[in-house]
Amino acid sequence: MINPEQLSELYKQACICDVQAFKPGNVSIYNAGHDMTVDDFILSSEVSASEITNPAYSLGEKIYYAVKATRNAVGCNTNLGIILLCAPLCQAIYQQEAGQTLRESLAIVLENTSIDDADWAFKAIIHAAPGGLGESSEQDVNEHAAVSLVQAMEIASDKDRIAKQYTTNYKDIFEFAVLRYNTAFVKFDNRDWAASAVFTGLLSTFSDSHIERKYGDKYSEWVRKQIITVDDALLNTDNPEQLIPMLHNVDRLFKDKRINPGTTADLTVATVLVILMEALAVRCTS
Repeated sequence: MINPEQLSELYKQACICDVQAFKPGNVSIYNAGHDMTVDDFILSSEVSASEITNPAYSLGEKIYYAVKATRNAVGCNTNLGIILLCAPLCQAIYQQEAGQTLRESLAIVLENTSIDDADWAFKAIIHAAPGGLGESSEQDVNEHAAVSLVQAMEIASDKDRIAKQYTTNYKDIFEFAVLRYNTAFVKFDNRDWAASAVFTGLLSTFSDSHIERKYGDKYSEWVRKQIITVDDALLNTDNPEQLIPMLHNVDRLFKDKRINPGTTADLTVATVLVILMEALAVRCTS
């Protein structure tokens, strides 16, 4: 069975992969942006790791204390989406039983979220202060929760891709992103480029919630057209390093318009964490 130290290390590895992968529009080792740096993201992963992997915490507490630790350390919202996606995975791997897949365990975690979990998550969202998130005529994060965390996510799922994962048992990750990662990793033998391929695949397929909260659908089709070019190039090269000039160009186009595909980046981190968790499970049983 996985222990908190192992899980904390996997979580930090997934977060580090996030900034080492070239994902146009996001902060990475290739380019900073959006008033944030790579160091902000690395520090965020380090301070939130022990909180999100604490086996004594409920799901909601994992979310709240991880967000609080991040906000106290870097003073801005670097990883709310990452935490919202990764906390249920951390809960699921602790509860995973022999012969049960990670996704099967995750389904049980999501089916049993509580009003208390929602309250903790609402407090975390307020603490992170993300732009344009949390207000709804049915359930506002500024009020005490009246529904479970999954029910609250269902209310937001039409306009938020992270919320949608809670209502579909992470369908985008398990049925698309993990497959894309594995295909790219076999081809490139490199975790960071595999993560880049996950990012471009997701953004080519789904509009980014973070962008649409800020701009509506003004840039959705434009972003998709830009990233499809990169995605096609990644799918058809054996040497992704040759694509770095193209990636820099699209990164500059996005950042000039202050476009940050943050939700897609968060989904990428969660995908890498799933890969690492499943790889560790195989090692532990072999």
